[in-house]
Amino acid sequence: MSVLPLRRVEFRQTATQLGDWREVLVSLLPAIALIAMLVWAEFLASAALSYQGLNLLLSSAIPLTFAAVSQMFVIVLGDIDLGTGFLVGLVNVVAARWLTNDPLLAIVIFIGIIAAYAAQGALIHLRRIPSIIVTLGSSFIWSGLGLLVLAVPGGTAPHWLTDFFAWTPPIFPLPIWLAIVLAAVVYVITHLTPYGTVIRGAGSNSAAVVGSGWSMLKIKMSCYALAAFFGILSGLAVTGITASGDSTASANYTLLAIAAVILGGAKFSGGRSVPIGAVVGALALGIVGPVLGLANVSSNYQTGAQGLILLIVLAGRVLTRRAH
Repeated sequence: MSVLPLRRVEFRQTATQLGDWREVLVSLLPAIALIAMLVWAEFLASAALSYQGLNLLLSSAIPLTFAAVSQMFVIVLGDIDLGTGFLVGLVNVVAARWLTNDPLLAIVIFIGIIAAYAAQGALIHLRRIPSIIVTLGSSFIWSGLGLLVLAVPGGTAPHWLTDFFAWTPPIFPLPIWLAIVLAAVVYVITHLTPYGTVIRGAGSNSAAVVGSGWSMLKIKMSCYALAAFFGILSGLAVTGITASGDSTASANYTLLAIAAVILGGAKFSGGRSVPIGAVVGALALGIVGPVLGLANVSSNYQTGAQGLILLIVLAGRVLTRRAH
């Protein structure tokens, strides 16, 4: 073999290795953003990275991590759920009003929410209606039901729920443990089970999935049901942390959850689910408020700061892939 072909092979191998490293860097961008926020917090307050400091910083981001995973199961199909925030609010007020005194009723309502979300996925598939329209309409339903359940903020959270979110486990504070467990569980669902492969395939090439004998109707219903399940966990987290109910407090979770999923490496076109990225992206966006509070910056700038983080990470991802 001549020297020239050998050099071409070496060049291709080197390019492949560089491409792999760039992909690793792209996947680490949300974590880099989170670490940067934590370092800034430590600069502002010397105890920010202590056990108690991390617990305070990250606690408010716990519900957003569940909401981001909920949104991820919709985005993986190439859809968007514009009702996530109000779904979380509805679960929050249902839990605050009935989970203590009438837990059976609360559980029945939660099961009904999962069924309604599955039906929503079926409607989108069977009638070929864009998800953005159906979920926008549903968001008004969730919002109205939330106000009917609890017109003004109030209610109480069951002791077992507040005790859980007040728990101080060893080594790391609870938010870090929850983030690790959540990312691991969702990774198992989407990447280590055969049906997880089908779900991701449905988002990237639905025709091939259908051609292999799978039902897109069942896939849509399954993904929307999973989205509802993790949305319920998000609402329960809000209730456990705040010990009360407010159907409008989580309204901004819709756009934040979408941003966290995209920040974590997913695509609006579907077919790509990155559970670890979505969870880390949610943590990065969720701690913006507490960190700005440490810097004595008005909370009015929180949304702008979250958007700036998203733009910086996405710009870094684009530049890295162009270099490839």
